[in-house]
Amino acid sequence: MKKTIAPAFLKTGDTIMIVAPASVLKSTDAIAGGVELAKKWGLEVMVGEHVFDSLGHFAGSDADRLSDLQKALDNPSVKAIWMARGGYGTNRIVDKINFSKFLKNPKWVIGFSDITVLHNHIHNLGVQTIHANMATGMDSLRDESAVESLRKALFGEELHYELSTSEKNRFGKASGALVGGNLSILASLLGTPSDVDTHGKILFIEDVGEALYRIDRMMISLKRNGYFDHINGLVVGDFSNIVANEPEFGKTLEEIVLEAVGDRNIPVLFNFPAGHLPKNNALILGKKISLEVNEEGGIVIFQN
Repeated sequence: MKKTIAPAFLKTGDTIMIVAPASVLKSTDAIAGGVELAKKWGLEVMVGEHVFDSLGHFAGSDADRLSDLQKALDNPSVKAIWMARGGYGTNRIVDKINFSKFLKNPKWVIGFSDITVLHNHIHNLGVQTIHANMATGMDSLRDESAVESLRKALFGEELHYELSTSEKNRFGKASGALVGGNLSILASLLGTPSDVDTHGKILFIEDVGEALYRIDRMMISLKRNGYFDHINGLVVGDFSNIVANEPEFGKTLEEIVLEAVGDRNIPVLFNFPAGHLPKNNALILGKKISLEVNEEGGIVIFQN
């Protein structure tokens, strides 16, 4: 497996830029908490020209959203790019992004949900990214421990998690680069240049607002494409706001996941606190982790 590059960790005085590559923001105050937090960390904040644009579902036209993101990628003074929100839209612009300057001067790309498109595409370019809350997630509902995990990830401090046990966990130890993100997006990327190779890696998945039959369909799609054939381990994040099936689907989320994994002897950790809930702990995608799942719970350690 080719080793991925970690962008330079942030330091006081560095600049972070907020852009909106996907859905429209609900108000001009939506990122105020994120701006305040970044400044509290000693960072300078730039906001993309089109962050507050609105064009139907999107935060402006494809061309304008692309323009903001391209400027952030190309600007050498910008050390990290923080997505304002997810939703939908990144898939529409990813193939038009020029990553040449970014690859000469890698910087942290931060977000989750629809930003899974960028996480996977950039992973294929050999650069690590951060799966974490976006600038719109920094309001009064934020979870302070999750916020602190993002700060640690950005500033290069030790990052590890210890979880209590879950009945459906599969025990074992494994290591490998962490990849993945939102399940719906992963399924939508199959067969595209942004589809990620999971061979020898540890896969992370999460989702929100899906019915169990849709989760099953997406897991089976990944399985048919070999996603689980050679992974070293699986970390299952929050699957929040699951929509009721009528009639009942007949399988639990855990049963769906384990059926897709099959009889492979790998650790599977359920209920990792990351996804579409306030406690969305930061994960450095592309970075090697060690995963241990036992009777007491699970341990995830990001290795140096």
